[in-house]
Amino acid sequence: MQSLVYKALQEEFRDPSDEFVRLIATKVREGRMTSNVKDAFKSLIVNSVSSFVRDKVNERLTSALTASNPSEETDVGQEDEAGISTTQEEIDGYNIVRAIASRAVDPKRVVMRDAKSYCAILLDDNNRRTIARLYFNSQTARYLGTFIGKDEIRIAVGDPIDIFQHEAAVLNRIQELIAKNDH
Repeated sequence: MQSLVYKALQEEFRDPSDEFVRLIATKVREGRMTSNVKDAFKSLIVNSVSSFVRDKVNERLTSALTASNPSEETDVGQEDEAGISTTQEEIDGYNIVRAIASRAVDPKRVVMRDAKSYCAILLDDNNRRTIARLYFNSQTARYLGTFIGKDEIRIAVGDPIDIFQHEAAVLNRIQELIAKNDH
């Protein structure tokens, strides 16, 4: 049933029906519903929904950023004694994965551990509980490593923001790690 409601809302948000436009318009405006008013409200609804979703994503990112700020732990762009350099893109990618993970676990449980060849994102700071890996050290190619069991799948990403497209893989991995821990 939820999937049917989801699909109906998705359709209404993409192309609002006359009934939906009328429902929203009567809540914020009095007067006759002319075709010009209906057309104006149709585009207002589409734009408002986009703004609403964007604001919710930004809230989640801000919440994840304030929960724990890794830039305090590591100087961005500075190499440590082992030759490991944490880039701003790795921090951004980590914060996006943590924002996604916050749907399933407390974001404080999601930890970043940078290495020379990749940046690991771990559950409970345990290297046997890898949620994802970021391969962002190359200037030409960037990859997100997701896991199913012990198998890693590398997915090309252009920007850290592209990680949001792989939300399902991140959440599935967290559920897998939680289920494995319960046994």
